[in-house]
Amino acid sequence: MQRNAHAMNSDRHLMTPVRLIAFLVVATTSCAATMAHAQAVEDFYKANPITMLVGSGAGGGYDVYARAFARTWTNHIPGHPAIIPKNLPAAAGLAAASTLYNGSERDGSVIGAFTNGAAMDPLFGNSSAHYDALRFNWLGSIGKLENVCFTWHTSPVRTIADARAREVIVAAAGATSNSAIVPKMLNALIGTRFKVVPGYDTSSGLTMAVERGEAEGICGLSWSTMKASRPHWIKDNLLNVIVQMGLAKLRDLPDVPSALDLIEDAGNRQVMELILIRQEAGRPFAAPPGTPADRVAALRRAFEDTLADPEFVAEANRMQLEIEPMTGDAIEKMLTKAYAAPKAIVERAAKLVYPAAKAQ
Repeated sequence: MQRNAHAMNSDRHLMTPVRLIAFLVVATTSCAATMAHAQAVEDFYKANPITMLVGSGAGGGYDVYARAFARTWTNHIPGHPAIIPKNLPAAAGLAAASTLYNGSERDGSVIGAFTNGAAMDPLFGNSSAHYDALRFNWLGSIGKLENVCFTWHTSPVRTIADARAREVIVAAAGATSNSAIVPKMLNALIGTRFKVVPGYDTSSGLTMAVERGEAEGICGLSWSTMKASRPHWIKDNLLNVIVQMGLAKLRDLPDVPSALDLIEDAGNRQVMELILIRQEAGRPFAAPPGTPADRVAALRRAFEDTLADPEFVAEANRMQLEIEPMTGDAIEKMLTKAYAAPKAIVERAAKLVYPAAKAQ
């Protein structure tokens, strides 16, 4: 028995080098595979440019942000591919998401820079959202998109109380745009009297309508968009910002009331919070389902590296772009939670966002 015990101990010692060799073989093989994948990704992007589907018109806020980001993003993507923007503003920007999901190459050569509603609109039953938002490969978001309601400086409506007391004509884009959804939601939940005039172009049409006096204001335009595309409006005090829409208040507008703070009913608050989740990943980027995992990982790493790049930070500051990033993984977790919301809350939110639609 003693001889057997000694033999077993001896075998254990003899096995140690064997195990070490096996470990080294596995580690070396894994490292080689990782390097091979990295090289394959680099080779792919050296040979293939990236088409970036932008869910807004040229010159609009989403477009300005996406193009500025892409100029530095390419420096961090292996192979440094050219990034070619293609604007698809139809269906309030959802044409870009639907095209990416249903009609684009799934090899990493096509990505989308979406409007803020793209991730949540299938949940609310938007008929233009021909895709499953949970199947996209979310790459990240440049920043939140907190909408505000404002009137022009010549309007007598200067507070939310004024907007409850009299009708306020506001310009809007399509029926599914934020500028149409937000005022109708506020009318229902906090008793304002916004009259929506839809049909204006999403880029310059909305703002020109206010400047020409065709509308008293806009309810549902991003504060960051105005800072980027109409900085003189803010600098020259041409606006009366009467309410802000966000889960948290904007740093720039500490004295402007939040719509959430104006709601007393707990159920109504839940409904508005679900709707406002649309703004959290305000400027999201995605790759289509089926994109190779190594290319998705490379695009995500490059996305995060770009946001920390001093060159991009300097350009964003120069252009007055609001940067509040969210990772692709964080977007996925947020959407998973939102899509699991109680059916009754989803249905109430859907009726406010898209009255004619049927929620999922």
